Amino acid sequence: MDFQHIIETVGRFMDFAGVAVMVIGAVVSIPMAVRGFQPRRLPEGAERLSVYRSYRQLLGRSILLGLELLVAADIIRTVAVTPTYESVGVLAIIVLIRTFLSFSLELEITGRWPWQKEPAAEAAPAGSAGSASA
Repeated sequence: MDFQHIIETVGRFMDFAGVAVMVIGAVVSIPMAVRGFQPRRLPEGAERLSVYRSYRQLLGRSILLGLELLVAADIIRTVAVTPTYESVGVLAIIVLIRTFLSFSLELEITGRWPWQKEPAAEAAPAGSAGSASA
């Protein structure tokens, strides 16, 4: 077994892992959303998420993780094989599309772009502001 064959196998495994994460995430998210899963930190004054909204957020997180694994698989395979302008161009387009999808999903899930900081109310740990007991 040569190096290129090993890398191709690793790339296929990463592809499988990415798809598996998305499928398993979609299936596992259903009962979590139905049971009323809520994010750990909701903004102050925010209403609880509906089942639909909760499922969308859970599913979006699964898709984000799956996309990251698929991008990693594409990079592994492109670097392992002697890169040509065509293969690097195809990789660049794939990464560009998946990055756009990731940013869109992140905006949908959190309500802010990945490079934006959390609002001060969300960033403070629970119980740290004025939690002195009498």
